[in-house]
Amino acid sequence: MERTLISILMKTIDKDNLGWLLQKLTDNGYSIIGPVMRDGAIIYDEIKSINDLPAGWTDEQDAGKYRLKKRKDNALFGYIIGIQSLKKYFFPPKLKLWEADKKGAGFKINPSNRNQPKYAFIGVRSCELNAVFIQDKVFSNGSFTDSYYNNLRNNAFIIAVNCTQAAKTCFCVSMKTGPKAGSGFDIALTEIVSEKEHFFTIETGSPQGKEIIAGLTLNKASDTEISKAAKAIQNAKSKMGRVMDTTNIKELFYNNTENPHWNEVANRCLLCANCTMVCPTCFCSTVDDITDLKGNHAERWRKWDSCFSLDYSKVAGGNFRTSARARYRQWITHKLASWIDQFDTSGCVGCGRCISWCPVGIDITEEVKKLRITKKT
Repeated sequence: MERTLISILMKTIDKDNLGWLLQKLTDNGYSIIGPVMRDGAIIYDEIKSINDLPAGWTDEQDAGKYRLKKRKDNALFGYIIGIQSLKKYFFPPKLKLWEADKKGAGFKINPSNRNQPKYAFIGVRSCELNAVFIQDKVFSNGSFTDSYYNNLRNNAFIIAVNCTQAAKTCFCVSMKTGPKAGSGFDIALTEIVSEKEHFFTIETGSPQGKEIIAGLTLNKASDTEISKAAKAIQNAKSKMGRVMDTTNIKELFYNNTENPHWNEVANRCLLCANCTMVCPTCFCSTVDDITDLKGNHAERWRKWDSCFSLDYSKVAGGNFRTSARARYRQWITHKLASWIDQFDTSGCVGCGRCISWCPVGIDITEEVKKLRITKKT
């Protein structure tokens, strides 16, 4: 699962050889998952070639806003960040854990998910990659290991693509998670496109990455090409649309559980759970047991859930988190404070999805600012 950056001279690859790279991954048994355009958004789905990528499209994002827009070039990765993250694959929205069939006086348990796919992901942004590192702490931490997650992670091949632009909702620089992928990838690309040229700088971050590019036509990157890649990444870094001050952020939330500001945000929050669904690190789930009408067959399913759901905090003695105030406070406090105690990291990577996909435009960075203004001294 861990990948250590191996030192090689930076090289470049063109679109044709990028296509051959995907073909080599397919030949090695990988199902390739990449960004595609569907229903007015960019999502992750299975692709067969670079022709499936959203060439010439970008996205505009702001609080409560997401729109696709045509670019003036044919960049393959010219969008900011799509609605979905790798969470959809490593931690599926719905997963059958096991099924059982009646046999005599008892039941025979049949494990599910024995034939798990081998995924190769392309287009992974640095913030998304850091979100995977955070979910590793949740699902593959030694003491509590999710075998389904662990098997997928160990067999995954990751092609990161460094960001060269930023949305109004991006704040990965504040969270130290981007815009350049630093580790954890097998291959990292930076796309350079203009009227006269279209190429990618390419780095390998693992022995698997170095092995898969063997035989492809690569050129040693010139100083000019390396400089163009660095400037493109710096462009994204300098144009972050949001900023979050993380100074003593854990203490800020712990000391302000009764701050009156929670009432103000509760009046706006719809409790729709959009923020938790699009968040690349949220991991709340529930388990459903179902049977057929005769009682001969039973199944257990794990499904995504949310701390915004009223039933999520229901226990034998009642519900201890009934108000919007309590549920929003729980989500943001866990995300930015108690997550640090649990996993030694923030639960936020600065991708901005929760801002874009909130129907009423609640902004997590603004909530931190307002809490600092109204905090107890």
